[in-house]
This record gives sequence, C-alpha cells and structure tokens, in this order.
Amino acid sequence: MFLLLFCLANSFHTFAQAPAAVAKEDEGKDNDTLIRQEQIHNPILWHEPGDIRSLDLFYGQGGRKAQPVAPFSFEKEVRSQSTPKFDARDTAGKRWRVKLGHEARPEVVSSRLLWAVGYFASDDYVLPSAEISGIHMHRGKKYVKGERITDARFARKPSGQKKVYTWRWKENPFTGTRELNGLRVMMALLNSWDLKDENNAIFYDKNNDRQIFLVSDIGTTFGRTGLHFTNGPSKDNVKAYVNSKFILRTTETTVDFATPSRTPSLLLETLGFGIKQYLRRNNMVWIGRGVPRKDAHWVGALLGQLSHRQLVDAFRAGNYPPEDIDQFVRVLEQRIAELKAL
Repeated sequence: MFLLLFCLANSFHTFAQAPAAVAKEDEGKDNDTLIRQEQIHNPILWHEPGDIRSLDLFYGQGGRKAQPVAPFSFEKEVRSQSTPKFDARDTAGKRWRVKLGHEARPEVVSSRLLWAVGYFASDDYVLPSAEISGIHMHRGKKYVKGERITDARFARKPSGQKKVYTWRWKENPFTGTRELNGLRVMMALLNSWDLKDENNAIFYDKNNDRQIFLVSDIGTTFGRTGLHFTNGPSKDNVKAYVNSKFILRTTETTVDFATPSRTPSLLLETLGFGIKQYLRRNNMVWIGRGVPRKDAHWVGALLGQLSHRQLVDAFRAGNYPPEDIDQFVRVLEQRIAELKAL
C-alpha cells in the first residue's frame, strides 16, 4: 500500500511539473496545446440552430454535396491517438481524417445531435464500404481487408477552419453559462464518458474571425457510462446504452447525471494496474454532476423539437441496423422527455 501511494504521488508531481508547449497558430498541422487566457479571441461555443425541425440529420451540416467522393488515396497514418486513424484524399482533392473501429459509427451520430441543437461539429460521414488506394496501417489492421475498409468515419473541418488549441472543461470562457452546462447535459445524453481535455478542440474560423470551441472526439458514446477494461463494450454498444442510467438524482435546482461515472470495477478488471486510468476518470465525474435544472431543461426543449424521423436519420447516418436504431431512439426519446420534465 505504501509503495502504491508513493507511485501515485510521484505521478501527480510529474504531471504537475510538465512544461506547457507554446502554441503556433501559423503551423500547417493541427495544434493540441491548451489555450491560455491571453490567447482567447472572439470565442463561441453555441449558436442559434434555426429551424431544428427542418434539419437533415442523415447528411448533417455538410449536406449531400459535401460527402467524400471515391476513389480515395491513402496519405498517412495518424499514430498520435489510441484509435486507428489515417488521412486520405478523395477524387475532388479534399483531405479527410478517417477513423476505424468502435468509435466510427457513434461519432457521426453524436455529431449530428450536437449540431442539431446548436453546438459545433466537423463535417463527417460513415461510409459503409470504401477502397483506399495504397493504404498501409500499423494499427487497426483487422479493419482493413486488402485496400477495403468498412463502416469508417470520414471527417473534415468546415472550409476556412483550422485547429489551433485545445481547452479545459474546468477553465474556459463559458464557465457557468447555460451553453456550457447544456454541453455537459449532451455528454450525459450520449453516454460520452471520455471527457479528457485533449478531446476538446478550438478551431480558428478565419472567415468570421472567431475561435470555435467544441468537443472534437465524441466516439466513446452510446455504450456504458464509463471506461471498462474491455474497451469495446464501453462504446457503440446498444445493450449497454439501453441498460444504463441517465439521471441519478435531482434537487430543486440541480441534476446529477450518471455519465461520466466512477468505475471501481476497472481496478478489479485490471488487477490494480488500471489505477492511473481510474484516478483520471474520477477527475471527470464532476462534469455530469450539479448541472442547473433550468439549463438541462433548456437543452431538453431544443432536443424535443427533433422528430422521431430525424432521430432515426441520425442513426441511419451511422449505418446502424434497423433493430439497433429502434432501441437507441427509444432510449433517446425517453431521456429527452426526462429533460423536458425538469
């Protein structure tokens, strides 16, 4: 026990002493540096979504015309993150970030729902099948058959936008606002449990001279309320989503949501070796706790404008089978009703 506490203390000291990198907005590649207060310029987290009932949740904000068009050519593998990804170009010369595996389908559905209520998202699509000329992957080889991939997410930032920073849940220009609290509610609605700060992005929109704050990695959704040693069932798992809790408790003024949750079973599943992940996840639990009721109701009212058909279309965009769509949509509609009733 003494040795374990010593190791934990040393880990926290190392984390606290890690030097901050300096952001360079003029770099050609994405920048993952956390933004500092003095670097904030015209920030925006949410916008009026307009007529929600008229939105096309199958094609999303990019629409039918913005879809990736075959043939595709492989450019490079992205090896900086845990999920297998690579960059590819389509026949129109557009570059797409392609994600394989368990996060591909739920990410597209999640982005459709966030976009529908006024939050920002990338233009993304699930292609049931695609051939990628010259593909060669070090990771995710099980998702590649020859040069063919299935159920892959193709995403790209809207024109004129570039990732320049990341942002913290606990420290940002929107702390305490209805918009940030609404985003916390959306994470609970989707069972989005991997709420690391590095999964948040800031895009600089040069066309409107503003910094767009968004959750850019939302593939750990539609499964359990927290991480488990068996990673697959924690996301993209209709049975787990159907059986998961949504609202834990309410007071006259606040709501506690189940996502993200503490997962003490993670320690048992890993025989104690998951202590670092367990502690890291514990530091995210607050995101789903103590949300003002009025802000949760506000998001519920926005979501309540979506029709049953639109919710079905969101999951069709993720290429889910009809039997899974029925279950996912049933739970979503129940949760939306709970939010509206607050």
